[in-house]
Amino acid sequence: MPENTTFFGIGKAIEDHNSFVVVSHVRPDGDAIGSILALGHALEQLGKSVRYLNNDGCPPSLKFLPGSEKVEISREVGVLDVEVAFTLDTAAHARIGGESLEAIKNAKLLINIDHHISNPGYGDLNYIDSKSPATGQIIYELLIALNLPISEISRDSIYVAVSTDTGSFQYPGTSQRTYEIAADLVGQGLDVGEINQLTYDNQPYRKVELMRALLNSLDRSHDGLLVWWNLRMKTKNELGLVDDDTEGMIDFIRSVEGVVVAVFFEDLDGGKVRVSMRSKDSRVNASEICGVFGGGGHSLAAGIRMAGPLEDAREKVLVEIREAIKRAGIS
Repeated sequence: MPENTTFFGIGKAIEDHNSFVVVSHVRPDGDAIGSILALGHALEQLGKSVRYLNNDGCPPSLKFLPGSEKVEISREVGVLDVEVAFTLDTAAHARIGGESLEAIKNAKLLINIDHHISNPGYGDLNYIDSKSPATGQIIYELLIALNLPISEISRDSIYVAVSTDTGSFQYPGTSQRTYEIAADLVGQGLDVGEINQLTYDNQPYRKVELMRALLNSLDRSHDGLLVWWNLRMKTKNELGLVDDDTEGMIDFIRSVEGVVVAVFFEDLDGGKVRVSMRSKDSRVNASEICGVFGGGGHSLAAGIRMAGPLEDAREKVLVEIREAIKRAGIS
């Protein structure tokens, strides 16, 4: 992996250029959207020209965030005339998405900021901190280090980025610093009750129907160490689901007592299968398992996009997980 740049190296790039695009991975989550909004608005406050971009746009569940209306869908913008492209929370270059890659191809400088251990450092400048629980936390540290403004938009966006990627401050990567950052944001006027309600208690009814359908597909290994469920294209069409509806669903089965690994298999268009994986034991590295199939992420949370059909993909992945559990000596 290329050597990390510094916050001040990124600051020099910001100082030396005037036009920017901030972009995050396909099927964006709270950390992806929160990070681009937080950094983008800080750049705007410096008088820079900023475009906000995502291959799939801003998901409905995050449109309550101020500034989210600025997030453009990549296929609608053509090739952008910008000097610098920031890719945020995007572990692999291809995860930016084909239409986003086309839109930013003329950028003179690519700056890659991320917290996934599997990120190879594909940018011209890279800042990868795999110990950070969220890219939003890195963005906060960047703004503080460079003495850049944290507006209300950046404040709320950083909080949502960090909160969602730490499981509401529950996951093991959550640190003392994470809580200090949250406290600082509250001190700057963040309304915790309101923003948590908008983030976690404002779901469409179809997600309840989705949960019912997923529970009907739930399966478990005989030893109870491994659980998985499947989402078929037929169910997605019947319920009228959007990509955002499946976010966070895996956490329900992850929470089952005795479970070491939870997996979510989902049919995608074009015969592909999306695999989301969560491990509750550091001896079973989800990123390494997913890496066997070209995926990656974090040691306890990772994913894959692989060829289907779902039954074939599921069998291959479950075999690999069982081997990893066996090697770890867990029984």
